[in-house]
Amino acid sequence: VQLQASGGGLVQTGGSLRLSCAVSGATRSTYSIGWFRQAPGKEREFVAAVTSSGLTTYYTDSVKARYTISRDNAQNTVYLQMNSLKPEDTGVYYCARGPSYRSKWSQDYDFWGQGTLVTVSS
Repeated sequence: VQLQASGGGLVQTGGSLRLSCAVSGATRSTYSIGWFRQAPGKEREFVAAVTSSGLTTYYTDSVKARYTISRDNAQNTVYLQMNSLKPEDTGVYYCARGPSYRSKWSQDYDFWGQGTLVTVSS
């Protein structure tokens, strides 16, 4: 299973970015996809997740109402739309394949992408 994250970049405070996570080689049909991020000098933290149907989503409190996770199963791609970005959103964003249920715990995710860097300038 491979996950390819893309779409990161440099943006000013208040700006927007859309991250993509392309999934290939998955033989299990029901899995969630989660996004995590790691800021410099900090632990990796959960950001958002979406279940296999795309109907159930889950966000950490700090990004609710600003981020939207969605998935296109026909394209095997999950998106993370990030609006009203803040400097504290800066970090490397990773997508990962998770269980059939939603989870915010990284140990529940078995395959990880390489990460894409998001930098929000003040």
